[in-house]
Amino acid sequence: MRAFVAIDIPQEVRREIIKIQAALPELKGKKTEQENLHLTLKFLGEVDEKDIEQIKKKLKEIKFNSFETEIDSLGIFHPKLIRIVWLHMNNCDALQKEIDEKLSPIFEPERRFMSHLTIARVKSIKDKNIFLEKIKKIKFDKIKLKVKNFKLKRSKLTRNGSVYEDLEIYDLV
Repeated sequence: MRAFVAIDIPQEVRREIIKIQAALPELKGKKTEQENLHLTLKFLGEVDEKDIEQIKKKLKEIKFNSFETEIDSLGIFHPKLIRIVWLHMNNCDALQKEIDEKLSPIFEPERRFMSHLTIARVKSIKDKNIFLEKIKKIKFDKIKLKVKNFKLKRSKLTRNGSVYEDLEIYDLV
């Protein structure tokens, strides 16, 4: 099964993100469905069912305080060939590092964590320069949220896109 560790985005914050998605310039691709909005802390990839219990056990060992974060900027991967439009969430690096360390006996540590929330996947755009100019013009107030937990999730790929299922929820103190 494909698995990952993530922070889900609360409903009231999703409403604000939908407004930002609506302001995006025209693109061929797909905007992230609101129920799928999340910040991936660690992508685990294909995991054997038999290893899930060990992963759950390691993640349960994490003792981390709940914390405030905010969505503060809009960006793209990669300027030469735009494939992802994302929002930056600050203040998530310490939790990500803790998860990375706990799972290091099982998974390679992240080389470079970039705290981002994918809001659209791009297949193609008519004019890259116009697209980038329009992206730069999108302005929004910082969106604050409190992170109270993180989740181990399963990702099922379907014809209609990814479907996510919570395998375990880990409350922060």
